[in-house]
Amino acid sequence: MSSHTENPDYISPETWRIVTVATLGPFLSTLDATVVNVSLSGLATELKTNLGVIQWVASAYLLALALVLPLSGWMVDRIGARKLYIWCFAAFTVTSALCGAAWSPASLIGFRILQGIAGGLLAPMAQMMIARAANPGNMTKVMGYAAPPVMLGPLFGPVLAGAILQHSSWRWLFLINLPVGVLAIVLSMLFLPRDHADVRPRRLDFVGFMQLSPGLVAFLYGLDHVKSAGGKYALLLAMVLIGIFLVRAGRKGDQALMNLRLFRIPAFNAAAITQFLANAVALAGQVLIPYFLITGCNMTPEQTGWLMAPMGVGMICTYPFMGVLAKRFGIRSVSAGGGLVAAIGTVPFIWMAAHGVSMIALVLALFIRGAGLGAINIPSMSAAYSSVPKPELPMATTTLNILQRLGGPILTTLATMLVGVHVHPGGRTIVSSFVPAFVLLSAVQLGLVAAALRLPMRVEHRPAQDEEADVQAFEALTD
Repeated sequence: MSSHTENPDYISPETWRIVTVATLGPFLSTLDATVVNVSLSGLATELKTNLGVIQWVASAYLLALALVLPLSGWMVDRIGARKLYIWCFAAFTVTSALCGAAWSPASLIGFRILQGIAGGLLAPMAQMMIARAANPGNMTKVMGYAAPPVMLGPLFGPVLAGAILQHSSWRWLFLINLPVGVLAIVLSMLFLPRDHADVRPRRLDFVGFMQLSPGLVAFLYGLDHVKSAGGKYALLLAMVLIGIFLVRAGRKGDQALMNLRLFRIPAFNAAAITQFLANAVALAGQVLIPYFLITGCNMTPEQTGWLMAPMGVGMICTYPFMGVLAKRFGIRSVSAGGGLVAAIGTVPFIWMAAHGVSMIALVLALFIRGAGLGAINIPSMSAAYSSVPKPELPMATTTLNILQRLGGPILTTLATMLVGVHVHPGGRTIVSSFVPAFVLLSAVQLGLVAAALRLPMRVEHRPAQDEEADVQAFEALTD
């Protein structure tokens, strides 16, 4: 055996090829979501409808994503990650073309539902393939290098959307996905390893699917419409369905749609809670801070978009150093330290909401917050994937992605409700209305630090992985 393969820090060319192809999925998904989300008002004008109707172009995609996400682990076990990834990319590309050919708001919303079903599995598949390709010794390093390309989507999305709406047809908001999709399909067929050794067909927990998927959709819909009677009924239905699912899944064990016994693994349990809180504070901040700048500080959306860029830059600056930092200081120290840095970058918003915005303080706080957030997810995700047996990676990926999808909407809804409670008696949103929301966001940031302190310092090996399974995995990787 060569010295390269004996070195736990060595990243093989095969792994780099897998990472390159795998990152195309979440990059295209986040780019598409960003481009569409910032173009809703333009789409409403182009399609001659109101913002309330066109909002469903974004909402329908997210709800469709939530509907299909619980199936990802079962589908990987059934047909393999490689085939599923290629099929999802093909479906995402075709549905992007359909969105570009839409002739009315209703047809566009319908095609976005189909696009959400296809795109909802791209990010989980990418995470799982990278986790399979990397070994526990270099997983944090590999994921650190895989993350920056994905972050380019939210950074370039607003600029790209503005250029398209100003110089071309709105249809190119969706047609730009076609060349990237075709390239990704070709590269996936050429470079992704055949994973027949990891396929282990099992029966679909159909009852669990009919409980969890509608429960997630109802939960996300209810949070988005929490002020209406329909939203409150949806939340009640969601709690009932998800509660029944959890009780039943606890009894079925690894035969359930989600294996809740993974939470008995201390490292996975700590990482799952950290991921839930990390995505909660990240998404809530992405919604609350622009809301604060636009409605509280009377800035334009264009100004706000440029002012938010330092947070993305901070994250991109942090990601490539995750492997080195985790190796030197440990997963727990890096993730908890990142949470503390992110909290330091969040607390100034309490002062700015009470006393007014300073541009220098705003840009510096956003950069610090981004750098801190960039140091949380990758070490904790590496701990989660390294702590479970390799055959359980599809189930672990499904579980983590569901928790990530739930954390953001919950904290975002609570924060925006706090802003609404403290608005001016005349109905006008004033700067000080945001103080309680930023206090809540900062408090959850500190809770995130406490959760990250439960992470292991290092995970040297993946458990329950016998020699035969190692040989099969290596053969599948080099096939």
